Amino acid sequence: MGTKGREVPRVVCCAIPLASASGKVLVITSRKRQDLWVLPKGGWELSDVTLERAASREALEEAGVRGNITRFVTTINSPSTTYHFYELEVTTLDKDWLESRERKREWVDYAEALKRVAWKTELAQGLMLSTLAPRR
Repeated sequence: MGTKGREVPRVVCCAIPLASASGKVLVITSRKRQDLWVLPKGGWELSDVTLERAASREALEEAGVRGNITRFVTTINSPSTTYHFYELEVTTLDKDWLESRERKREWVDYAEALKRVAWKTELAQGLMLSTLAPRR
C-alpha cells in the first residue's frame, strides 16, 4: 500500500534554510537516525493555514531557524507523500529551540549538503532545484 494506510498522501512542507550571501545551506540530523542528515520538514497542519507557514514552522521547531520564505522551489510526489519545498533566507538562529536536544545543525556548502541528504531522494531532488544549485 503506497499511502502507508492513508487514503491520500501526506502533505509535507520542507524548508531549505539558506545563507545566500555565503552560499551555505543549514542541514540538521534526523531524530530517528542521528547519523543521517536532512532538511527541516514536517506535516502541514490546519493551523498553519499556508504551506509556506508550515515550512517556516518546521524550520523553527527542528533547526531553530528564523527567516523569510523567499521562493517556492518545487512539489515532489511519492506514493505516500507530497513534498512542497521552499527556500528560507535565514535571519536568526535561536540558541535553544524545541528540538535542540534531539538534533545537531550545521552550515555547509551546496555540494556537501547534497552529499549529506542524498540518502533521501526527495530531499536531494528539492535541493538540486534550489538557487544554490549549479546552473546546467
